[in-house]
Amino acid sequence: MSAVLEPVVSPARRLGTLDVVIPVFNEERSLVASVEAVVAHLEGLPLVSTVTVADNASTDGTGELADELAAVHPTVRVVHLQEKGRGRALKTAWSSSDADVLVYMDVDLSTDLNALLPLVAPLLTGHSDLAIGSRLARTSRTVRGPRREIVSRGYNYLLRGAMRARFSDAQCGFKAIRRDVADRLLPLVHDDAWFFDTELLVVAERSGLRIHEVPVDWVDDPDSSVDVLRTALDDLRGMARLGWSLVRGRVPVGEVAAELGRVSRQGAAGGLSAQLAGFAVVGVLSTLAYALLYLGLRGPLGAQGANVAALLLTTVANTAANRRFTFGVRGPGGAAVHQLQGLVVLGAGIVVTSGALGLLHEVAGTQHRGLEVVVLTAANLLVTVGRFLLMRGWMFRRGAARAG
Repeated sequence: MSAVLEPVVSPARRLGTLDVVIPVFNEERSLVASVEAVVAHLEGLPLVSTVTVADNASTDGTGELADELAAVHPTVRVVHLQEKGRGRALKTAWSSSDADVLVYMDVDLSTDLNALLPLVAPLLTGHSDLAIGSRLARTSRTVRGPRREIVSRGYNYLLRGAMRARFSDAQCGFKAIRRDVADRLLPLVHDDAWFFDTELLVVAERSGLRIHEVPVDWVDDPDSSVDVLRTALDDLRGMARLGWSLVRGRVPVGEVAAELGRVSRQGAAGGLSAQLAGFAVVGVLSTLAYALLYLGLRGPLGAQGANVAALLLTTVANTAANRRFTFGVRGPGGAAVHQLQGLVVLGAGIVVTSGALGLLHEVAGTQHRGLEVVVLTAANLLVTVGRFLLMRGWMFRRGAARAG
C-alpha cells in the first residue's frame, strides 16, 4: 500500500469526508483518465475527499500507473491486493479508510459523476445508511445492449420476489455507505466477488437500515470484460446461500438494528410479509410432520389419542421454529414461557381438530385414515390462522433477534 497523503481540503464549506474507491483489474488503458476525472470532479464539491484505487491483483501495468497517480495527486491513495474479487477489494479499501462516507464506482465511469453529491448527501446528514445508483428508476436514462438489459432486469425482479428486496437495482456500480454502518456490516458479508453488492444490500435492508436510491444517467461500457451470464449464475448461487443463512438465523440482523438504532428491535424481526413467509414455511413442514406422526400413532393410540400426541409434538417444534425464524427471537430467555403459551394455543387446536374428527365419525360413519388426515389437515388450517394472530399479537409481540 502506498503512503497516504493528507487530502486537499476544498475551499467550500466542509460537510464531511469522502473516500471514493475504484476497484481495478488490468485497467491500464482507462485508469489514468478515469482517476483524474474523478479527482477533478471532487475538487468542486464541499467535501474533504480521497480517491482510493484498489488494484485487484492486476497483471499488467495498472499497479504502477496507480502508484504514479498517487505520487502526483495528494488526494489519491492505492491499495494493492494479491487476490482478485470486487467484493474483496471493497472490503479491504473500505476497512482501511477513516472517511465518513465510503463510495464505490466502476473505473469506466458509466455513471454520470453529477449523481455523486446526491448519492452521498443523505448519508452525510444521517438521513440514510446506504445509497445506491439505480438504472431502473423511472427518471433514469440508460444506454445499454438488450442482453444486459434483460439479464439485469430479470435478476432484480427475481431478487425482489425471492429475497423480498425493496431496492430496485442491486448491481449498479455506484454505491455509498456510512463508515459506521460499513464497520458493522462488512464482517457479515461473505461474498468476495460480484454478489458482494447484493449481499450487503439485503443484509442492510433486513437489519432495518435505510437505503437511499438515486436515478442515474448510465452508459454501458462496450469494452467491459464482465461475463454477464456467468456473473448472473454466481449471483443465483449467492442468493441461495444468503437466503438459507437468513432462514437459519445465522445473520444477526436484529443485533445490527439495535446497535445502529435505525429501527425498533421488533421491526428488525421483519414486517408482516416477512413473518407470513416464514410462518408459511414452518407451517408446511409442521403439517407434514403432523400427518406422518398421526398415521404412525393411529394404531396404538386410536384416532383421538394420535391426534393429541401428534399435535403436542409438532406444536413444541412449531413454536421453537417460529420463535427463531419467523419472529426473530434468539437465545434461551423467555423460551419456556413461549412454549407454555404455545401449549395454550395448542388447547384451542385440540378442541377444533377433535371436534372435526368426532363430527367425521358421527356424520360419515367412517374411520378411513386417509379421510381422517384430510379432515384434520383442513381443521388445522383454520387453527393456523388463529395461531399466527396469537403469535404475532401475544406471544412474540416484543420479539427481538438476540444471539443465542
